[in-house]
Amino acid sequence: MIIKTKVNTTARTEFVNITDILQKLISKQKISDGTCIVFVPHTTAAITINENADPDVVKDILMMLDRKIPLRDSNYEHSEGNSSAHIKASVIGSSVIIIIENGKLKLGTWQGIYFCEFDGPRTREFWLKLI
Repeated sequence: MIIKTKVNTTARTEFVNITDILQKLISKQKISDGTCIVFVPHTTAAITINENADPDVVKDILMMLDRKIPLRDSNYEHSEGNSSAHIKASVIGSSVIIIIENGKLKLGTWQGIYFCEFDGPRTREFWLKLI
């Protein structure tokens, strides 16, 4: 079974911490041990695991992505004006796999799971598969 969940983004580029949402979904399914796959079915959004203790880390990641992959570039050929979003989504990736142990996401001390928006704001989806 795939669990589909919506997330509303509020900016053109942002990271939304979905760790608590995922943990609640896992707890509801009463999975004690296994793995969960989180997948983003969009070509201008991504999913990543990174630090969730200091919000400056997310700001720094977004700043460097914008610096290296700018919104506007005269060499982009894609006519919709969102080439940078497609590139950023490809660089970050469309899925992550997380271990579940004793009903909890097995993350490092400082880790959180982020939905990465690169072409917002929008209503998006991420999918969860529990094994």
